[in-house]
Amino acid sequence: MSEAIMPPQHQIGTFRRVFHAATTVAVFSMAVKLAATAKEFVLAGVYGRSDAMDAYLIASMIPNLLINLFAESMNQALIPTLVRVRIQEGAEQAQKLLAHTMMRLVLLLVGASIAMALLAPVAFPLIASNFAASKLESSIHIFWMLLPVVLLAGVASNCTAVLNTMDRFAIPALAPALMPLGIIASALLFGRQYGVWAVICGNLLGVAAYATFMAWIMNGHGYRFALSRGGESQAAREVARQYGPVLLSSVVASGGLLADQAMAAMLPPGSVSALVYAGRFASVAVTLLAGALASALTPHFSVLVADADWSGCRRSLRHWAGITALVSVPIAIALIAGAPFLVRLTLQHGVFTARDTAAVAPVMAMYALQIPFFAVSRVYYRFVLAMRRTDLILYCGIINLVLDIVLNIVLMRWMGLAGIALATSLWTASTLAFLWYWSYRLLNQRLRVTAPIRKDGMDRRA
Repeated sequence: MSEAIMPPQHQIGTFRRVFHAATTVAVFSMAVKLAATAKEFVLAGVYGRSDAMDAYLIASMIPNLLINLFAESMNQALIPTLVRVRIQEGAEQAQKLLAHTMMRLVLLLVGASIAMALLAPVAFPLIASNFAASKLESSIHIFWMLLPVVLLAGVASNCTAVLNTMDRFAIPALAPALMPLGIIASALLFGRQYGVWAVICGNLLGVAAYATFMAWIMNGHGYRFALSRGGESQAAREVARQYGPVLLSSVVASGGLLADQAMAAMLPPGSVSALVYAGRFASVAVTLLAGALASALTPHFSVLVADADWSGCRRSLRHWAGITALVSVPIAIALIAGAPFLVRLTLQHGVFTARDTAAVAPVMAMYALQIPFFAVSRVYYRFVLAMRRTDLILYCGIINLVLDIVLNIVLMRWMGLAGIALATSLWTASTLAFLWYWSYRLLNQRLRVTAPIRKDGMDRRA
């Protein structure tokens, strides 16, 4: 159906459904981010910018990277195909696809965890080259303790993505709060007595509760939590083909994060903590805007592409990119202008002093510049994934990694730690330009192909 004759009530209904989903995710993600922010306040008050906290942050970075690499990449490759299979082949085939994919994911997560456990003594001296020997050893031991997080959080992430395809957004968006709440409770109750090891235990307990809860919720909403090594279907092979480029893209993106952390470790002590603390503020805005809209648009674009509704895709791209820009620009301006006040209000207590505030605030302002670029780019990113052009995501990631390293080298010499944050904001602008160009190029190609068909069909009806 062409855009001109699309029933207005259909357009309004689609807008309301996506808006309601995005709003739901945003509201509950805000609660999760508040819990995560409260966790940062507690950790800052109990541990400050100490060597123990530097060691924990470096160690916890690797499990988080592995989750993003393997679990999030699998979700992005799976969801468009899972939606198409459910629409075209039925719920039973979709369940088989999910069980097969879940088994692959579990094997990948376990294998990656074992490999990183063996490589840790070699990798950590490269990541944290400026750490003292005792601090480096502590980071490796903490990392080994945190490795179960990779499997548990990865499975929970997959369950969340599947629930989103069934328009279940509220509980999956709120459930991750179990992780920071576990850390808060352990740090407050046992932090003084057991040091950073209390945080590790809280982390493990929180993520175990999160994974168990999400698997139980998914079982109650139409998809069983099951693992299968049965024969591959055409759909499973399609997911595997899409997964490779997305995984490589995530590896490249993670390389940028590692480069940021490694270069921060080359600066004065406490720089890694300052970079992480400053990044949390922009992360809250990005999650609420980009994360919420991406969760709502992933199933939406997947359905539109499965139905070959290219006019609907064009409307959605223009509409949601515009709304995201209108919302995100004022938020970025407010965070840039209010950076010193926000850091002082939220972090300056306990052993976190005014000197620490002066170090973190400029970094926070530079990170906030990325918010509009990143948020709007997620609209185009989800469309490209729905089109199953994951190769473009890989090319974009390679460009970004090169930009990030070059900009880090140049800007950190000029601005110190704030230069690393500014480099991140600059390559997000490049991401937006790349994804915008390819989204409309792909869309226009499909519109040109279908236009003669529609015209011929209309002529015959006439």
